[in-house]
Parts: sequence; structure tokens; C-alpha cells
Amino acid sequence: MAALLDPVVDVLEEGSHPLDSLFKPKRVAVIGATDREGSVGRTLLRNLISNPFGGVVYPVNPKREHVLGISSFKSIAACPGQIDLAVVITPASTVPAVVKECVDNKVRNVIIISAGFKEVGPEGEKLENEVKAIAQTGNLRIVGPNCLGIICPTSGLNASFANLMPQKGSVAFISQSGAMITSVLDWSVSQKVGFSAVISIGSMLDMDFSSMIFYLAKDPATKSIVLYMESIGNARSFLSAAREAALTKPIIVIKGGRTDAAAKAAASHTGSLTGSDAVLDAAFKRAGVLRVENMSDLFEMADVLSKQPLPNGNRLAILTNAGGPGVLACDALAQHGGSLAELSGETIASLNQVLPPAWSHGNPIDVLGDASAKHYADSLEIVARDPNCDGLLVILTPQAMTAPTECAEALSRYAKIQGKPVLASWMGGPDVAPGAKVLNHAGIPTYSYPDMACKTFNYMHQYQSNQGSNYERIDLQMDLEKVQESKAEARQLLSKVRASGRSLLTEAESKLLLKAYGIPVTACELASSADEAVAAAEKIGFPVVMKLNSTTITHKTDVGGVVLNLHSKMAVEKSFLEMQESVSRLASPEGFEGVTIQPMISLKGYEIILGSSIDPQLGPVLLFGMGGSLVEVFKDSAVGLPPLNANLARKMLEETKLYKALLGVRGMKSVNIEALIQIMVRFSVLIVDLPEILECDINPLIASEDSILSLDARVVLHDPKTAPEDWPQPAIRPYPHQYVKIVGLTDEMSAKIRPILPEDEGMMLFFYGAASWPSGCDPTSMPKDEEQMTCSLSRTHLIRTCFVDFDRSIVLVAEVVQDGEKMIVGAGRISREQMSNDVTFALQVLPSFRRKSLGSLMLKQLIAVAKEEGASCIKADVLCENVRALRFLEGHGFLLGEEKKALVPVSLHFDESSGMRRQTKSFSSFANARKPTQMIHSEGPAGSPTFAAS
Repeated sequence: MAALLDPVVDVLEEGSHPLDSLFKPKRVAVIGATDREGSVGRTLLRNLISNPFGGVVYPVNPKREHVLGISSFKSIAACPGQIDLAVVITPASTVPAVVKECVDNKVRNVIIISAGFKEVGPEGEKLENEVKAIAQTGNLRIVGPNCLGIICPTSGLNASFANLMPQKGSVAFISQSGAMITSVLDWSVSQKVGFSAVISIGSMLDMDFSSMIFYLAKDPATKSIVLYMESIGNARSFLSAAREAALTKPIIVIKGGRTDAAAKAAASHTGSLTGSDAVLDAAFKRAGVLRVENMSDLFEMADVLSKQPLPNGNRLAILTNAGGPGVLACDALAQHGGSLAELSGETIASLNQVLPPAWSHGNPIDVLGDASAKHYADSLEIVARDPNCDGLLVILTPQAMTAPTECAEALSRYAKIQGKPVLASWMGGPDVAPGAKVLNHAGIPTYSYPDMACKTFNYMHQYQSNQGSNYERIDLQMDLEKVQESKAEARQLLSKVRASGRSLLTEAESKLLLKAYGIPVTACELASSADEAVAAAEKIGFPVVMKLNSTTITHKTDVGGVVLNLHSKMAVEKSFLEMQESVSRLASPEGFEGVTIQPMISLKGYEIILGSSIDPQLGPVLLFGMGGSLVEVFKDSAVGLPPLNANLARKMLEETKLYKALLGVRGMKSVNIEALIQIMVRFSVLIVDLPEILECDINPLIASEDSILSLDARVVLHDPKTAPEDWPQPAIRPYPHQYVKIVGLTDEMSAKIRPILPEDEGMMLFFYGAASWPSGCDPTSMPKDEEQMTCSLSRTHLIRTCFVDFDRSIVLVAEVVQDGEKMIVGAGRISREQMSNDVTFALQVLPSFRRKSLGSLMLKQLIAVAKEEGASCIKADVLCENVRALRFLEGHGFLLGEEKKALVPVSLHFDESSGMRRQTKSFSSFANARKPTQMIHSEGPAGSPTFAAS
């Protein structure tokens, strides 16, 4: 008999998912089921009873005894047993009462098909908020409202009013638009496309994209996830879910609302803001999500990514038997960001040996119109070995001496060249169709036209680049310790500004802030009179710049507040008086609060803007681009999400046209790119550290070969009346260094309890392998070779755990050093619950470290982290046979609940006064109710003992 997985040791989250009861329900109630022809209630009930899903269906309609020949129930309370899923098809005004009844009867999930909520205006939004408040009282999960329902072909569930049941497949489709789903389902029949799940989420009152992505990430039937999105919903939750899922499964999205008109239509449709399109693009890239342009791309890329490896770059080699299609392919490749591979001399020499003398001797590789199958195959094999080539496109046009099917058969054995995708374009109709079928069957995506293939290749490269961003780890303390020492100074400055009732920093204050974070700024002397201005100029040295000092005027140049190139005392005196008069006339006398005197910088360099602002959905956003007074004219910029590391900063640079100039052009030498990247990283740290900042612009930041210098800066804070808890937080959370703790195990040994790192994957694999060995065995003697590990854990779960998004879960590991070698000897996780302020936990410790009290130390740290994260309760389920764990948890203040389905719920609640409160039910009262023949402990993954320690 297979060992049971105890949830309390399930750190990798390999066990059941809370949404299993939604996608695999045992009892389904249809509230509003009816016999009326053409009604949603009839269609939905018919779909449920026509597609066996392994459960029971209960029609609920107080006005009917039977519906479609099935006994009907007057209410949800009258239905026998616990209902896993209730589908509501009643008028919007009745939904709050229906949801209340579901809560009272402990229904787990509800799908609200009904429309008439926030998409219709304020009254509908009020109704929706009422439904949400009721659901939260019972921890009820809701899909919808205003949705089509859900379909799960793998289990047979069709809880929707769609007209057909799609075939089984490996693609999960999530859509806000029900009509988009019905169209796609109709298309899927002719194209023989199957689905693992089809989910209509409507206006996302509760469950949104993130909820579904978290579930589908662990669904073994789902290999890729595609989304039709109009509004992102909870952006931070979406990124958290997408970043974890995209580590092991492609996520492809089409997002409506690129144009103003489309955004307005989307907002009207869903009742939600669509957000800035450029910012959403940046978010998708950072999360490893591929964004496509149209619906056909959506499913095409899901198919391609399941068949071909990703390219390591954007360089494509094109093999063709005709010049025209090769030219078309080059245009399409460049249009979407790709480039032609430059063939090496060795490759050209090898091609000379196998191709006729008249071949093109370059890329595109024109193998000529009479090319044979051998010409194609030999050329492909040679070019694939070229390190300058990241992918290959093979084009065939039907010519007199062409054998399309024979060529396809020869190429099919190259379907998966190591690390390089192979695409094909078999142009034509009936003559090439059999060959195209051969290629597709072999796993080589084949297109009617080469421009379509080039577009696909560029999408593949974009996805590969996005995946790289997703794998980036952000450690804000690795090389910024000196900067962190100035954080207190920066906070003191901002507190002083806020206490004065101001939100706008002066330029001098703004530069002090930048300087505290290691960002170079020009010297800046304050002067409140003409005499002081002259003294400051003499101190700095002529020539100087004079700028307005004001706590109320944002744009100095608009009021004559900037004067350059002052070479004398007289010029300084005159400019001071003229500026005072200009500001008083164009703004107000109160707007003039003196001036700042700064050195006149005559650097020959590039003007850059580096800034941040707040996006209503994604919080702080970074901007890098061409600066100066024409910044809004040229609009050459890139958007990113903080925090950044060096690689992410470099990607932002590379997205701009300015980047090529920064590398050196027309006699100008390259700027110090590495120094510029470090400034971008430090700026992102500043924005993450100081959430009270609403806007921050450095414009211009002058970059030259020898130096980078901030000439002007502008910082605006949130309104002083805004409470700190209302300051927007970064959408992506940095590594939580505050949870690193050193604990003593023995006189000779200590352990570092810290949040997990991506590079811990190898040690975690060893940890689970060691956990499966006998408890008396020395863990340092365990085999280190992965193939020798006996643990039966899911590698995908391990990857997602090591790359966990700290906004959803915090995984702590205990690291020790034995015989000079680091090893992980304990692991624990806390995870947030949606629609609740609770967290769940799991914990596992190697047997040999239990006597060293490591289990107790790690549990205390998990509790401390949960409290710091604002949780109201930390809880878990424990197998009832795991008596040791139950006793251990009770000793740490946990309440033992009533046993249900062989599991005992344990919980520890926190309160504001004491941090926690002791519970009422004792272990002895639970244990006395058990049979005398109890197991001392259960078995975790691969037979690993539970975490109990003393």
C-alpha cells in the first residue's frame, strides 16, 4: 500500500488542492434548473447529466417536482450530503440570498452564471460587494458572476451552458468572455484541438486568473495555459501565480484593450480597469508569460511550445528553394525583432561541398529550384551545427523538379535538433499537402507562408527571453549594504517633508535622497538671497547654473526657473532678481523660495531619463529612456517593474533605440554601461525601500564615457494624509532578508533558517533523498548523484518550490555545514489562503536533527513569519495517525479540531494584544477518543517521517 502524504509535511505542495472540489466535484447542485426550452437552466443541467463526471447532480427549483426527469429539491438545504459545487442561474437580485443559503449549508464552491452585477454600473457593483461579503463569512469560493461556467474534459465535468463538450487535450483555456469560449469550442471541433479545462471567469468577484493558474499549474493533465484577458484583476496575485506556473508550463495570453477605444469597451464589458498596456507588457515579460497579438497565435503557440525547443537567441537561418519567399521571410523576421544568422566560414565551406556552385553563399540559404531531398537534409544538418544559428526555417515551393513529400520525409528526422527549433513553410496547395502532413506529424510546425513561420520564431525567442526574466532572483542586499546604511537617513528626510504637510520635495532634497542611495548627483548649494547666491557660486566655481528652489512648483522651466552658464558675480545677481520676478509673475510670489546654485556641467554625453510612477494595478513602475526636454516628443523608453538586478536592468536598456547609441556611434565612445546598470539597480532599490514615493524623475541623467551624473531630480510623495498601509507596494516582492535567522543546535553546530533560494534545488533534492533513508543513517553518507536518489518527488513541484513567489508562499529552509559542506536539513512553508487572512503551513525535518530541537525552532520561525506577514491564523491538516505531530503541535499552542476524513485540523490564532491565544481542545481529549491501536507516525513523501521534534 502506498504511503499516505500527510499535509503537514507537504512542503512541496504535492497533495490535494483546495479547488479539487470545484473541478472534481462529487455533488453538484443546479440552483435555477428548469425544463424551459432554450433556457440557460435547462442547457446547463442537460450538460451535467449528459457527461458523466463521477458525481451526483441535484436540480434546485422550489416550483418544480422534477426537472428533465430528475427529482428536484426545494432548496440547497434539502439536498442530501455536502454539496461541493452549486451553479446559480437565478436573477441577480436573488443571488445574495442564494449565496447566504450556500454558506449556511457549507457549500464549498459556487459558479454564478447570472449577469447584472458591476458590468451594469454602481447598483450592480453594490450587489456584487454584498455577495462577496456573504461568501467571506463562510470561506465560500465563487466563480463569476456573468460567466459561462467551467468545463473539465479530463473528468467529464461540463458545468456550463456551452453547446458542446470539447475533446480531451493538454491545453487549459481561461477567458473573461463567455462568447469567446463558445467560438473557440466551435473552432476546436474542426481543428481537432483538445482541452484539459475550459474556464469562464466572468467579472472575477472572487476567483480570478491567479486562482485558476495556481490550480492548473499542479494539474498533470494540463501542459500549457492560454488566457483571453480584458482586465488583469488582482495584478499582484496574477504575477505571483504566473511566475510559479510559468516555470514548468507555458502561459500564453491575448490581452484586449491595447487602444483607447478597446480599453473603454473592455472596461464596459467587465466593469474593471484594463490598466496601462505598456506596464502590462512589462509585467507579462517579467512573469515569463508570452503575449500574442491574435486568437490564432494563442493556440498556435501553445502547440509549438509543446513540440519544439526554445531558441537561445533571435538568429534564424533560412533554407529555401526560391529567392522571393526568402526575401519575404527576412522582412517578417526583422519586423518582429528577429535577425538573420551570420553563417560561419566553416558552415559556408561545408555547404559548398553539398550544394551546387550557384547556391546563394549566404543566409537565406537558397538551395535552388531543383534542390533534392538530400540537398535539404544535408544543408539542414550543416547549418544546425553553426553556433551563430539559434533556429532554422525550411521553405519549399512546388517547382518542376521538387519532391515535397520526399523532402519532408528526409527532414522529419531533424524534428528536434538539440536546443534549436526547426520550422517549415511548405508553400502551395494539394501538391505540398502530404509533405506538410508528414512534417506536422513529426513535430515540425508547418505553415502555408514563411512570414507566419518567422512570426512564430520571434514569439519563441520572446518567450525564451521572458522565461529568463522569470528565473532572475532579486537580492537587494548582495552589493548594496553601504546603500542600505543610508536608508534611515532617507526615511528621516521623507518623514520631515510629510510632517510639514508637503508632498513635493525641492530639487536639493531630491538630490540628497538620490545621493543616499549611491546615485551620483551634482553639487547643490541653497541660496535665499542674491548675496548668498553669489557666495555659493564662488564656492562652487564659475560657470554655474541657477535653479528655482520651490516646494510648490514642479516644472521649473515653465516659470523661468532655470538659468545656465553664469560666468560672473554680476550675472548671478541679475539672474536671481530676474528669476524672482518671473516666478512671481507666472506663478506666485510664494512659489519663489530661493535658488540652488550648481556647477555648469559641460559633459559631451547622452541625456537619459530614469523615473518611476504608480500604476493603479501594478504599483511602482520604472521608466528608462531618452531624456531631456524632448522626452515626450521622441518617446523612446522602456518600462519595467521594480526591483531590478543587473540582468533585468540590461534588458530594459536593450529595449530602447537609445541603447545602440550608448554603445558608441558617430565618433562618440561607449558610455560606461555597467555603471549605468548599477545606477538603475540602485534606483529600483530606492523605489522599493521608500513606498511613500508617488513619482520620481531623474531628467536629465547625463551619461558619457567617463561619468554618469544626475543634473536634475524631482520627487513627489503620496498625500501626507494617505496612511502608510495605503501606499502601493511593488507587484514583485524581493527576497525577504528579514527572515534570515541563525539558531544554535548544539555547542558545536548552528543552523541558518532562511527563505529558500533558486540555487537550493540540488540541496533540496538531496534533502528529500536523505529523508527517505532509515532514521539512524548519517545524512552526509547519502548518495549525491541524482540518479541514485530513491525519493519519488515531483521535479516540477521542486522547481516551483525553489523559485517560489514570496508574495504567495514563504518557504524556509534550515541550512547547516557538516564536514565543510552545506546541506539542507529542514524545510517549512507558509502559504496564503485566498478570501481569508489565514495561512497554512507544512514542515519537515531530517530524522537525525529532531533531537537537536530543529523542528521546534523552525516551527517558531514559521509562526513568527506568519505574524509578521499579517496573518490572523496559522493552520494545517494532520493525519489522525500522526500522534507525535499532534502532540508536538499542541505543545506549541495549536488547537486540535474534530477529525474529518482521517485528518485533524490544527490551528493557532493570533490576537493584537498577546500575539496569540491558546486554544480550547487538548491533545488528550482527542487521543482518548482514538482506538488503542494507533500508529506513532505516518509516512510523508517517499516514506519520510514526520517533522516532530523535541
